[in-house]
Amino acid sequence: MDAIDNIPTVAHVIQQAVAPVFLLTGVAGLLSVLTNRLGRAVDRFRTLSKLAGEEGDKHYAEMQTLARRGLWIRWAITLCTVCALLICLSIVTMFLGVQVTVDLSNLVSTLFVAAMLALIAGLLCFLREISLATGIIAPRRRQRHLNK
Repeated sequence: MDAIDNIPTVAHVIQQAVAPVFLLTGVAGLLSVLTNRLGRAVDRFRTLSKLAGEEGDKHYAEMQTLARRGLWIRWAITLCTVCALLICLSIVTMFLGVQVTVDLSNLVSTLFVAAMLALIAGLLCFLREISLATGIIAPRRRQRHLNK
């Protein structure tokens, strides 16, 4: 009889866990974008690093920018992954609290706030990487415009 009495409580926890699960899906999408950007930056860096002599020297500044972009993307990936892990931990904590009948709401709140802070930091790193990426484009446009 006790198991049947707990069904409404577990159903309520499942309802409460839906929002973090949707957030987790969004973070997974963001991680996909970040890994694709990292892959493109790494591929471009490898292509430029194969150039020899004077031709390679022409692209030294771009290679430095690509290295910085890679660093910022890695930080963004790390922080967004930490965010996803903290969301998962908050969901697990909700279920554990119900199963053990202990009030873990403070821990759930703390984990969720930490997840949001990690996501904010990850998005700021992503924004910085975007800034570096568009900084490469702008001088080329100006240079072409000046050559005309």
